[in-house]
This record gives sequence, structure tokens and C-alpha cells, in this order.
Amino acid sequence: MSYFPPEVSGPQPTVDDRVFWEYCQKHELRFQQCASCHRFRHPPGPVCSACRSFEIEWVTAPETGMVFSFTIVHHPAHPAVASMTPYNIAIIDFPDCDHVRLVSNVVDVTPDELHIGMSVSLVWETSSTGIPLPRFKRKI
Repeated sequence: MSYFPPEVSGPQPTVDDRVFWEYCQKHELRFQQCASCHRFRHPPGPVCSACRSFEIEWVTAPETGMVFSFTIVHHPAHPAVASMTPYNIAIIDFPDCDHVRLVSNVVDVTPDELHIGMSVSLVWETSSTGIPLPRFKRKI
């Protein structure tokens, strides 16, 4: 079962994040890394903000991370999610990738259970556009 109902549209890849979503199609979470200075970055972009290089590598992310921050949504932003409030939006930190962060959801916790510093593991859900989405569950 998906975290959000099918009426919630999935990602619409752009020129900058197309490769990210292509890896997601293969159930591979990857982040951009500058091939010159080796700095990680997300969301993907054409140039490194640290050294201005256009050289890019795509590095496999670990399948675990930590909740850096989160919010609990009580007022739905879309009518399709009105019945599922409250829900969480979490920022997942990847210490092994220079603390690059990804906005997602932790799908197996109640609002009271979610906390900063929680260890989480990657799971995949398919969006309404057919693109797999990286989501997270608490790591046991």
C-alpha cells in the first residue's frame, strides 16, 4: 500500500533531476557527487556549488539514514490526502554521503513515534506516475 492515495500525482522529472528518477526506476537511490571536489548534493543540479565544476558522478546511497527533521501535516495541502491527516514529511540525513538530505516520508510510524535522530531504512513505493519513490521505515 502506498503512503499517499493514487490521486496524489507523482514526480514530473526535469532536465536536472531526470537521471535521479531513472535510477529510482531501478530501485537505486543515488546522489550526485562532484567529480572534481567530491562534494555530494541533492537535489541534483548541473554545477557544483562548492567548486563550480560541471563534472558529475552518481554514487549509490546507503539504504539507511537518520531523521534530521520533520513536520506533521494536520491541514491537507490537497483534497486527496484529507482523510489521511495527520501525515509526516521528513528530511532524511545520510551521514555517509557528507550529510546530504532527502525530503521524503517515514511510512510506518505514527506522529507520536517519529523523532529526530530516528534510524530509518529505505523502502520503495510506486507513485501514480509509475515512478518508484524512495520512502523510509524505522530501522529495527
